Amino acid sequence: MEGVAFWAAAVVAAALVGMGKGGLPAVGILGVPVLALVINPVTAAGLLLPVYVLSDMFGLYAYRHAFNARVIAILVPGMVAGVGVGWATAALVPVWAVTALVGAIGLVFALNLLLRRKGPVSPRPARVAPGLFWGAMTGFTSFVSHAGAPPYQVYTMPLGMPKLVYAGTSTIAFAIVNLVKLVPYWQLGQLSAANLRVAVVLMPVAAVSVFVGLKLVKLLPEAAFFRFVTWALLALSAKLIWDGVAGALG
Repeated sequence: MEGVAFWAAAVVAAALVGMGKGGLPAVGILGVPVLALVINPVTAAGLLLPVYVLSDMFGLYAYRHAFNARVIAILVPGMVAGVGVGWATAALVPVWAVTALVGAIGLVFALNLLLRRKGPVSPRPARVAPGLFWGAMTGFTSFVSHAGAPPYQVYTMPLGMPKLVYAGTSTIAFAIVNLVKLVPYWQLGQLSAANLRVAVVLMPVAAVSVFVGLKLVKLLPEAAFFRFVTWALLALSAKLIWDGVAGALG
């Protein structure tokens, strides 16, 4: 893991991770695909997990006063269970199938948001059963490929949270699940001393980017923020479907 191409991709990936932790939805998940341009995707996922975890610390500080405790309390048990299922089935479930499924879910949801008639929509209550289900889907897909955003957004976007609360809730929920993922990633050999050394070098980039993301969230108007969320979800979901199909054919 050396050379100009690797470090250029790694810096961009770390900046994306940091901005995602600053509250820009679906941005952080682009880090693995960017780094996978120059190294193996599995290695990229293992390398970036410590960057996610360290960036989470800054995100938790940035959003310490803006989050929905009920949503976190509902989602996190499901997310942790989903990580456990991902760990237990890591050798059985092909990554391409999970990737394509997540992409399909996100694509349908984003298209529904974009194509439905405009008008006032009453926020849905944060119900427990759907939250546990989508939380488990989030944890599972986050474990497999750091791609937990689409199922997470399927549950949280209809709740009508203000943009800062939405961003803070996302940051806290994924901070918890990323911390939980450290143990199975280590057990499966996806963390190494070399990865940790690179993560330490990338940490300043990710830390600064957290606050860049926070600033952008505060500057964006509420309606524009959620339009960005929807279009980011659409683009990300299409990319996941492409990756899944490519994995199946490869």
